[in-house]
Amino acid sequence: MQALIATVAQIRKMGWDWIGINLDDGAALMAFRIRGAEGEQCWAGGTFRSKDGIVQILQPADMDFRAGRRWVSPRTGISYPVHWQVRAANRVFDLDPLLDDQENDTRLSTGAIYWEGAVRTYEGQTPMGRGYFELTGYGDRLKLR
Repeated sequence: MQALIATVAQIRKMGWDWIGINLDDGAALMAFRIRGAEGEQCWAGGTFRSKDGIVQILQPADMDFRAGRRWVSPRTGISYPVHWQVRAANRVFDLDPLLDDQENDTRLSTGAIYWEGAVRTYEGQTPMGRGYFELTGYGDRLKLR
């Protein structure tokens, strides 16, 4: 019972980072990581579909999310990492938001405050596509019911 209580307490302190990217050459990437209370990666994975339609399942060892520049919401004071470098297998993508202020305050419905929005994708300095990024758990801990 103690282990179950500890596990539930840890889960409530987690957040996740999730991306869906459409690359200009027809390839696509969906990737995520689950973060623990200290920001550590607890789990990660995803799928990469090549321009030829070959799908690669990405395991935790295939993924690395590195936060860069941060933006602070003028409404909530929450600091979000809005620039990211994501390694997916042997490719590395830089993600920049189309605009920094893409915070969603859903306290009156789901109870969460999170950042989600459109991003540009680069490989090195080369523009590679566009996508969507979701960041949760950077303000108050998530309330799981």
